[in-house]
Amino acid sequence: MKKFFKWFAISFLVSALGLVVFCWYQNKPLPQGQKSAEADSLAQKMLRATGYDAWQKTNIVAWDFSGGHQYLWDKQRNLVQVQWGNKRVLLNLTDWPKGQAFVDNKPQTGNELDVERGKAWAYFCNDSFWLIAPNKILDEGTERRIVPQKDGKDALLVTYKSGGVTPNDSYLWFLDKNGLPTHYQMWVSILPIGGLEATWESWQKLPTGAQVATKHKLGPVAITIENLKAGQSWQELGMTADPFAGIQ
Repeated sequence: MKKFFKWFAISFLVSALGLVVFCWYQNKPLPQGQKSAEADSLAQKMLRATGYDAWQKTNIVAWDFSGGHQYLWDKQRNLVQVQWGNKRVLLNLTDWPKGQAFVDNKPQTGNELDVERGKAWAYFCNDSFWLIAPNKILDEGTERRIVPQKDGKDALLVTYKSGGVTPNDSYLWFLDKNGLPTHYQMWVSILPIGGLEATWESWQKLPTGAQVATKHKLGPVAITIENLKAGQSWQELGMTADPFAGIQ
């Protein structure tokens, strides 16, 4: 038994050391870049490639996030439904924290309501970012900088000075020749490694003309956007009644 614990301890230390070395090797400092008209010009090229104008005119979007969370987003009225497991939460994003929460179809009140609304808000902030991050590079509170690369191309560094649940996060976007994102590197507060890379691929064109990347790879981890639907009304998505009638 002593020998077992000895080897267990050694294995644990080796694994921990390996993790430290990996983090040290992968960790990259946040590039400084330069704020300029060229940065905003590159941002505009990126928005044209992803169909930003078409996205702005898209009223309703529904999707599943990596099989765990299901969303119905009424962009026109700024309302969202978040579902996971046996829970369903309706949020009024304009009049936060107005909303409703249901567990096993039973309405929640008091502290339980606050807890579920808070979870739904955090889920939506994270999961919707993987859906529409390219369309948020000109949001209020963002800064954009040009970062020249060794191959002679320019990458676009976007820093969120405010908003969401993790302000001051930064993303370095790499674009193809047409301005469509291929991947980015992240410097975010929830990750211990700076410059971690995630792909933006498997682009899908919505009926409204906007484009959405439906797959992201972070090393061995894959984040997927599935059952993606969009339209100008909830009726177009096959619904017979307004799902947000109770929170307007």
